[in-house]
Amino acid sequence: MQDWGSGPSNDDLEKKVIEIRDYIKNKFNPQKGLLPVLVVVVLIVIGAYTSMYEVDTEETGVVLRFGKFSGFADPGLHFKLPLGIDRVYLVPTGRVLKEEFGFRTVTPDVRSTFTKRGLEEESLTLTGDLNVSDVEWIVQFQVADPFKFMFRIKDPVGTIRDISEAMVRKAIGNANVTEVLTTERAQLAGEIQRDLQSTLNQYDIGVRIVTVKFQDVTPPDPVKAAYNEVNESEQQRESLIFQAREQFNREVPRARGEAKKVLQEAEGYAVERVNKARGETNRFLALLTEYRKAPSVTRSRIYLETLEEVLPRLEEIYVMDDKTGGLLPLLPLRKSMEGGAK
Repeated sequence: MQDWGSGPSNDDLEKKVIEIRDYIKNKFNPQKGLLPVLVVVVLIVIGAYTSMYEVDTEETGVVLRFGKFSGFADPGLHFKLPLGIDRVYLVPTGRVLKEEFGFRTVTPDVRSTFTKRGLEEESLTLTGDLNVSDVEWIVQFQVADPFKFMFRIKDPVGTIRDISEAMVRKAIGNANVTEVLTTERAQLAGEIQRDLQSTLNQYDIGVRIVTVKFQDVTPPDPVKAAYNEVNESEQQRESLIFQAREQFNREVPRARGEAKKVLQEAEGYAVERVNKARGETNRFLALLTEYRKAPSVTRSRIYLETLEEVLPRLEEIYVMDDKTGGLLPLLPLRKSMEGGAK
């Protein structure tokens, strides 16, 4: 049974009583009748001293009477039966407890110091791809039921440590070294926490796992330099992938915008050509209708409209006359008139 703290033990009280009795025998004359009185006074003082105990705000007192569970004691000042009749064990139920693996805290402070001396075998684990990794982790837990924590098993803290170590080695043994050292550490810690809590629930020791956290996961010292080179290559690869994705995100929207613009221009040009073709078709159909009504008149009108459109574009005009038997130049009177007007 884990001794989390209590009042003076029976052996200590017995030794103290014997010391006081011997002291009184040496200092006082028993014939005067003072010895029995002093012994009674001393016993009363010791009984009163051992009858008082205090439970801190973060603790729960587990009271045993003649070695049998009697009840719980809440935070505050309490009294118990003296001389070892009642024994009180203080269980820290109000704070989170921590167990360290692969290292130990030497001086807890703002800048804590740690040591790994003598703990190398505890931290070395084998991954699923047969690589060795140096793993340091912590398990934080809280006592949810002080009765079960005290009496279900003999050494609850040792049991938590043994099961935690087994769960960590199992999880790391099912993963490859890359997942353990880099990408899957948080996921592995979550799986270990769930499995650890499930196993402890089967033991029913009244413990709630708060968190499982990897403090440091590194390759062993003999291969650390080679691993760092591989890690730098991985980081460079990730950087190149990030740059490629950045360029992709920059170029693809621009190309899509240009493609959309070209498509819209093509659609506009197609609409324009279709409308133009429909206009020409409607014009042709209108001429055809007029031509069918009056072919000669329509033919003459088309001929004159065509000459009206073509002749202004010509530099020189010649007229074929059958009577003269040659070419008759036509003077550019319109240009002369336009030049004179200017």
